[in-house]
Amino acid sequence: MKEYRTVAQEGEQEFIEKRSRFIGYAAPVESEEEALRLLGERRALHREASHNVWAYVLRDGQIRRYSDDGEPQGTAGIPVLDVLLKGELVDVLVVVTRYFGGTLLGAGGLVRAYSHTAKLAVDAAGIRCMTPCTVFRLQMDYSWYGKITYFLPEFRTVVLDTQFAEAVTMVLRIPTQDCPDFLKKLREASFGSIVPEKIEENYAFVEEN
Repeated sequence: MKEYRTVAQEGEQEFIEKRSRFIGYAAPVESEEEALRLLGERRALHREASHNVWAYVLRDGQIRRYSDDGEPQGTAGIPVLDVLLKGELVDVLVVVTRYFGGTLLGAGGLVRAYSHTAKLAVDAAGIRCMTPCTVFRLQMDYSWYGKITYFLPEFRTVVLDTQFAEAVTMVLRIPTQDCPDFLKKLREASFGSIVPEKIEENYAFVEEN
């Protein structure tokens, strides 16, 4: 598992070029089905538009898809896709809607307009780096709880759940690269009495301390 870049949320931005209105939309997606669903929603929202050009890139299967949607070949879908590829972005859908303003832009003008609008949409959505993480379950005596929680921030830890019963049970998410140091610190701090259970590995946005 390695880090990857995607967009943080949905984003939308507009751009006018020679009276043509370009509307860029970017969104995070986790599957081709989700990308196609959102694409369908954008088409329905802008059913009166001249074109709904789109591109998406997915980690799963390393899928890359795009469409010029009636614009001259190579002037729309590929420029939008290039914005994603040059930004090293995955799990992202971008749709650029065009309402024709009556003036032809030419091939070069179309490439610049679609590329610029796609970049505006991505910037509006924001970039997020997703980090490989490991989720652990810790069970401990109450006497250890304060000591353990004190050093958790050192390892960019997120506490997903805490239950207080006969013992304290915590579920933690830690960046995988921090795990060796965390496990060493946990072992030393508890004198080996707390044995973490690894639950799963996943990706998450990790804020720096």
